[in-house]
Amino acid sequence: MQQEIDYTSKFDLSLWKKLLHVAKPYHKYLYAIMGLMAINAVCDVVFPRLTGYAMDHFVTGGSAEGLGSFALGYLSVVIIQTACIFLFLFFAGKTEIWVCYAIRKLGFQKLQELPFSYYDRMPVGFLLSRMTTDIQRLADVIGWSLIDLAWGVIILIICGIQMFMLDAQLALVIVLIVPPLALISAYFQKKLLKAHRQVRKTNSQITGAFNEGIMGAKTSKTLVREEENIREFGELTDRMKRASVHSARLNALFMPIVVSLGSLATAYVLYAGGVKVISVPTLMTLGTLQVFVNYSMQFFEPVRQIARIFSELQSAQAAAERVISLLDTEPDIQDTPEVVERFGDNFHPKRENWPELKGDVTFEDVTFRYDTGETVLSHFNLHVKAGESIALVGETGSGKSTIVNLLCRFYEPSEGRILIDGVDYRERSLLWLQSNLGYVLQQPHMFSGTIGENIRYGKPEATEEEVINAAKMANAHDFITRLPMGYRTLVGEGGSLLSSGEKQLVSFARAILVNPALFILDEATSSVDTYSEALIQKAITDLLKNRTSFMIAHRLSTVREADRILVIDHGQIIEEGSHDELIVKRGYYYDLYTGQFQDEQGKLVLDGRRG
Repeated sequence: MQQEIDYTSKFDLSLWKKLLHVAKPYHKYLYAIMGLMAINAVCDVVFPRLTGYAMDHFVTGGSAEGLGSFALGYLSVVIIQTACIFLFLFFAGKTEIWVCYAIRKLGFQKLQELPFSYYDRMPVGFLLSRMTTDIQRLADVIGWSLIDLAWGVIILIICGIQMFMLDAQLALVIVLIVPPLALISAYFQKKLLKAHRQVRKTNSQITGAFNEGIMGAKTSKTLVREEENIREFGELTDRMKRASVHSARLNALFMPIVVSLGSLATAYVLYAGGVKVISVPTLMTLGTLQVFVNYSMQFFEPVRQIARIFSELQSAQAAAERVISLLDTEPDIQDTPEVVERFGDNFHPKRENWPELKGDVTFEDVTFRYDTGETVLSHFNLHVKAGESIALVGETGSGKSTIVNLLCRFYEPSEGRILIDGVDYRERSLLWLQSNLGYVLQQPHMFSGTIGENIRYGKPEATEEEVINAAKMANAHDFITRLPMGYRTLVGEGGSLLSSGEKQLVSFARAILVNPALFILDEATSSVDTYSEALIQKAITDLLKNRTSFMIAHRLSTVREADRILVIDHGQIIEEGSHDELIVKRGYYYDLYTGQFQDEQGKLVLDGRRG
């Protein structure tokens, strides 16, 4: 399980700077919105002045002179503010959508760049949560909350200036409320951030539980585990409920305190100002008091808004931390700047500076250990000539898959080096190597779409003829043409509409289409029926000629034609040779092979003959 990053509980300004940098292409919208909000704030400040003027001249003064001009001016301010609000809503909505798009695009791009090791330690639920709810939360904040914050600061400053111009003594009373509000806000921000982090963390676990529940539905039913799954999910949702209620309780306590302090200050202004109007009308008129009270209420409205926005920012910061942690993740395996400069960072098979991969492979004193410290390979040495087929056999956990993953550069050696055509593969581009790979997994993944689209997945520009030829070479063409829609048949989510054997044949055709120099077969026939195995075995025999290939197999019938069979145990080669040579030795491989091919009478079946 991925460990949650222990961030500081303080408001992290640098984090938001990074997010705003991501939104840089849309800064023009943000600037436009801030300008509109500034105009809107000025309009909000002008309205109390107009109201005070109307009260002193038209109500108290009892005169209607200039009323038409006043009404026209008031209407003009209303029209300006209405236009500003319309444009603000338009640009803010547009900003939210485009920022969400930009961050999701960067996030998905990062997921494509990260190596296998990242996915080994990062649960799917956490990634889904980052790419969906977390990013949407950040887009909401950037599109709306930060703009509201700018409006609040502007109107706070203008209202403060206006109040001091009207009555410095009363204005000072209002301003003195701000420090206690700031202290209260700082206290609650820390509490809220901790609570929101717990909510987001639990939400990710729930997303992961949904994912596992859906993907593992068949297994759960066959093991009659529904009740236990419901119990475990109930514990997660209970934890989510408790965390959410705690967060809501803090918010419910925070906002009334802010509102109450502001209301008390306004009440005092109303009392002290009223006394002045009654006792010394020359110091303050009724219209002036009306303007001041309006300003005091407007002054605390942005204070309340700012408090609310900071509360939302604390909530969003938990999401921001998680998204930025993804965007800032550096791949464990990447090309050096020297390699990028030499080969470029985009692969094209016709580029002259990309050398042809012939397939000569050398493991030179290679040691590999995981971050946990577990050593899988220790001083491993192997030389494979170009065009040679190598079979790796051995018990589970012996290091077979690690050898292949190192060759594919999904991982890199902790010590030693791997040479491709005599050159350390770290001196060549990662794309150069992996664009020359054909990899067939034990459980191949089918992408949503048609059979033809899945075969063409690694070479989108392939013609229909090339797709059909690849399917024929993989012995998949016959079963595809028997389907009602042929190559346009939908495979379903994850290939659910195809059998295991059919998916394996399609994945084999997909690997063939890119014409790889290196072929990797990882238990490619272990999960298919006998008929499909025969088809794949025939395709393997034809296709691996003159190609360097590595086959991992527990079903040893698939490795008999390999040029060399390596028996791996605890990361070391304990036996090596062709099938016939190893059978003659009667060692570890002999025991494995004969154990698999013993007939019902306990007699051995070797090479089709009883022995």
